[in-house]
Amino acid sequence: MTLASLSPQAALPSPSTAVWQLGPVPIRAYALCIIAGIVLACWVTERRLRQRGVAPGAVLDIAVWAVPAGIIGARIYHVVTSPEKYFGAGGEPMKAFAIWEGGLGIWGAVAGGAVGAYIAARQLGIPFGVVADAVAPGLALAQAVGRIGNWFNNELFGGRTTLPWGLQIHRMDPDNPGHALRDDAGQPILEPGLYQPTFLYEALWNLGVVALVLLLDRRLKLGRGRAFALYVMGYTVGRFWIELMRTDEANHILGVRLNVWTAGLVFLGALIYFVRVRGPQDYLIPLGAAATPTPSPTSDLSQVDLSEQETPARAAAPEGYRVVSEEQYAAWQDTGVIPPERAANPGDEPLGDAASVDGPSTDDESVDDLSAPRADRADAAGVRPADRDS
Repeated sequence: MTLASLSPQAALPSPSTAVWQLGPVPIRAYALCIIAGIVLACWVTERRLRQRGVAPGAVLDIAVWAVPAGIIGARIYHVVTSPEKYFGAGGEPMKAFAIWEGGLGIWGAVAGGAVGAYIAARQLGIPFGVVADAVAPGLALAQAVGRIGNWFNNELFGGRTTLPWGLQIHRMDPDNPGHALRDDAGQPILEPGLYQPTFLYEALWNLGVVALVLLLDRRLKLGRGRAFALYVMGYTVGRFWIELMRTDEANHILGVRLNVWTAGLVFLGALIYFVRVRGPQDYLIPLGAAATPTPSPTSDLSQVDLSEQETPARAAAPEGYRVVSEEQYAAWQDTGVIPPERAANPGDEPLGDAASVDGPSTDDESVDDLSAPRADRADAAGVRPADRDS
């Protein structure tokens, strides 16, 4: 007998309904949580991109590619790692497309989303490392919110527990997804005992990863995708031990759940990248129609003279970006003068590409001075136009 078994248990309730009907349209709690997570991730990413010099609204162009690619990748990972549900004996192959019934793998979501974000970054002329670092804390925040959907679905919990806390689990109706079975009195039926709320552990862990990335990124000024690698390491460490507590169905390798192996391997890859890659943070100066300094989203709005600005709903997209240092970026914001091109250090390449004007500009060369020959020089330099979770 342990101290935990002698302690009174606090029962954490679970919802008995995860789907509501709005006329003929089913409203699913899981989908609402995923959407809320995506919105929060976009908000965080937009602010972080703006702080690095990316033009306002770029996150929407990135999300158009990254979100669908992430969902497709998540579903592919789930189907590939659980093929017996769809292609085994008694399986229904067409159910592989029934994404609304649950079944998304975070590993596939991140991989697919990264491919989509890379395509968007190439089109926008933004170094992929800048995008990856900007999205890192937002992605962890989105995962934390998404886990609330698992709570509504009464899924992804651990084994029985005698700790001072435990999760109540409803026996869900297989013939009426999203609803608990009910007894003769109409009351939802609970599974006996209390269970480890592993979805809650992961949600709280992810919030800790958000804080970790923001703190170390501010102190160490992580660049070249290292903030994203830090997020990956933080997440996989938590997923490793939480996955060992889960009791839901999963494929095993050598007696260990598949996602435990995945978490370990992905952690090692992220660790190697974090240790080997070096370099300062990249800041970007937009070129072309958008080459006018704009206030940082963290600046004091009271200092902005609104009488001198007539900003359209969305400014014209930049023709490209010049990669500069933090000091050069701050000087550009103060003076509006585009600094000389930053000399590249050997072996110090960012993830992805960044467009730049061909040839260094002089210190007294203003944005207006560059406007006339911009198109010819941009072409020569290759400036691109802003041309259920497992």
